Amino acid sequence: MTALNYQAVLFDLDGTLLDTAPDFALSLNYLLARKNRPALSETEIRAIVSNGSAGLIAHAFQCTEEDSQFEKIRAEFLDIYLDNLCEETRPFPGIENLLHRLDKQDTPWGIVTNKPSLYTEAILDKLRLQPAPGAVVCPDHVDNAKPHPEPVLLGCEQLGIAPEQTIYIGDHRRDIESGREAGTTTIAAAYGYIDDDHPDTWGAHHLVNHADEITALLF
Repeated sequence: MTALNYQAVLFDLDGTLLDTAPDFALSLNYLLARKNRPALSETEIRAIVSNGSAGLIAHAFQCTEEDSQFEKIRAEFLDIYLDNLCEETRPFPGIENLLHRLDKQDTPWGIVTNKPSLYTEAILDKLRLQPAPGAVVCPDHVDNAKPHPEPVLLGCEQLGIAPEQTIYIGDHRRDIESGREAGTTTIAAAYGYIDDDHPDTWGAHHLVNHADEITALLF
């Protein structure tokens, strides 16, 4: 296999770089218990994590964002999550080795996520990933979140590397759309939080089923 040509790597956060689903499950089930509702399995929650807090609340409480109690319930959930966002969250298997390999060849890396900076920065502060990311782009840093290319372009700018020399890795169709529109090479992380969508239809340049396969592509 011929290694890809690149000078920087950007990752989506939830479902690509980090396995955050266990803490979403912990927090959501804590809220459900508080509301005297039955718990959901981690497998069920894992499949909808990519839909964000709104998707989790809509699914768990069988409601819509137009429901009069929706925002109150979501705010309660987010408060619980903020207190528990790094209990079990860890890098996916193979990610730490990948970051180590990037560090050895002095290749900068960063994060481009639709997770607000309040939660992203708290997780990164607790995990202390090494090497640390050279760019962190959250939706509150841009006018347009993914699938718009603006966040990926900002990530490239922060790293000082042209999009054409950057790889963007994500586990959702919007990640691949954002990366392709920005001009990066894209890798679909099929090991992530995949619902009923099919990663092979996203138009990614490459598709992997384990983070170790990213390492094989890059080195």
